Amino acid sequence: MQVTRRLLATRALALTAGALTAAALPMGAFAQQFPTKAVRIITPFPVGGGPDGVARLVADKLSRAWGQPVVVENRPGGNGFIAIDAFKRGAKDGHDMIVLDNVHLAAYPALFKKLPYDPVKDFDTLLPLFKTYFFFTVATDSKYKTVGDIIADAKANPGKLNFGSWSIGNPVHLGSELFASTAGIKMEHVLYKETTQLYTSVSTGELAFALGSAATAGPLQRAGKLRFLAVTAPQRNAAFPDVPTVGESGGPKGFEVTGWNAIAVPPGLPPAVTDKIKKDIETALASPDVLEKFKSFGYEPFPQTRDQFNQFVKAETQRFGDVIRKANISLD
Repeated sequence: MQVTRRLLATRALALTAGALTAAALPMGAFAQQFPTKAVRIITPFPVGGGPDGVARLVADKLSRAWGQPVVVENRPGGNGFIAIDAFKRGAKDGHDMIVLDNVHLAAYPALFKKLPYDPVKDFDTLLPLFKTYFFFTVATDSKYKTVGDIIADAKANPGKLNFGSWSIGNPVHLGSELFASTAGIKMEHVLYKETTQLYTSVSTGELAFALGSAATAGPLQRAGKLRFLAVTAPQRNAAFPDVPTVGESGGPKGFEVTGWNAIAVPPGLPPAVTDKIKKDIETALASPDVLEKFKSFGYEPFPQTRDQFNQFVKAETQRFGDVIRKANISLD
């Protein structure tokens, strides 16, 4: 009797183990086979800009690695909501991904009372693609030689000094508001439809200054129409070693403003699939030609584990929220 019971128990364990193995096979097999068809990377950015360029570089690398077409689909406009809606209505199995930036994930929750998406529940944000720092840009013949000069003028003429950006709530706008708050000054925000108009206005002296990246303000700087006073980074930029940090230029010590893009997939994918996508994107971002392109855009690699990046996004959300509430900025 005991032998029979032991035999039955052994058979039951074997059947259970076999069932578990069989259940695990489809997930593992799917991860190995993914993708099984064309992949779409949806982006809220227009064709031709730096974020679009990075998305296309990554798409090309993934297409070669996966043996499937990886297509970038630009859905600009509507504060990014058009692209996000397309993503939410898209494939839920990982064949649709989306590129988002710090505004979509960290600023809009405070700028809008009601968002058409949940930045936590609607996305599984895998990893950042890059980050960029900004420069204080002024006209070549501007009277401002340091950031300290800007602060002194703003204090002497409260509310009269102006700065510009291309929309409410973008990193340049919020970074400038953070600067005003940290420096204890008041300034006027002037809106422009596009970055070309914005930095042209800086170069002619219509604007006192504007924050700008090497990608957006670089062309006019290289043409000798703009000067970079300081960089909003912890240390000097290797490509611009003569440009001091904000603290070195008479501004607030440790002042830092970044822009960053991240890639997300639908929530609830098998971990093996998300791990594969993340690993393959990391490999693409580490390619020498991609890193070289980053330099031309003024971008930097931003390697983070998923836990590190989630914590970073939380900290950015808190920081942006504090700036937005203090400046009483709203988009609805």
